[in-house]
Amino acid sequence: MWKFKNFNIADWFSFYRVAAIPILILLLWFNERKLFTWFLLVSYSTDAIDGYLARKLKITSERGSQLDSIGDQLTFIMGLIGLLVFEVNFIKENVVLILIAFIPYLLQMIIAFVKYGKATAFHTYLAKISAVVQAVFIIWFLFFGPVYWLFYCMIVIGLLETIEEITLIFMYDTWVADVKSFLFALNDERRIKDTKTP
Repeated sequence: MWKFKNFNIADWFSFYRVAAIPILILLLWFNERKLFTWFLLVSYSTDAIDGYLARKLKITSERGSQLDSIGDQLTFIMGLIGLLVFEVNFIKENVVLILIAFIPYLLQMIIAFVKYGKATAFHTYLAKISAVVQAVFIIWFLFFGPVYWLFYCMIVIGLLETIEEITLIFMYDTWVADVKSFLFALNDERRIKDTKTP
């Protein structure tokens, strides 16, 4: 159970993304596209800030990693819902590509909850790149319109990142945070220790 009094400054930035979800939903309900986009931009910005603060101040923790991942996933889902509400024609025209990327993402979350009882927090390099591309595409689209080459990059990188996440789930018997990549995992003492434990 999380206790607010134990939150550090990085945790509060992560928690903002979770707390902002009801606000984003209300803005969607009232069809406030510009306000929704600005609030979404702030949420995406806090993702960069909390990670930097946690590393800089050396206050990383399992709680913080998990909170960060939950905030990331909820913000990403709200971004997609925003596109669905404000740009439904674009979604209809590209529904196949979107499902090709989104269904494995849902599968990855289900596998993680079945195995670990919570979302992953690997924070791989691919995940970070994917999050940046997704944020730039969604925010740019909502402010100015679609950039198709960026959309295709988002789909490809997102799919590769999800495949890597699923692979890592099967590589680690117990929940761990901050696994930079598949190659990193091959020599990660935490994974090796798990495999040697009877």
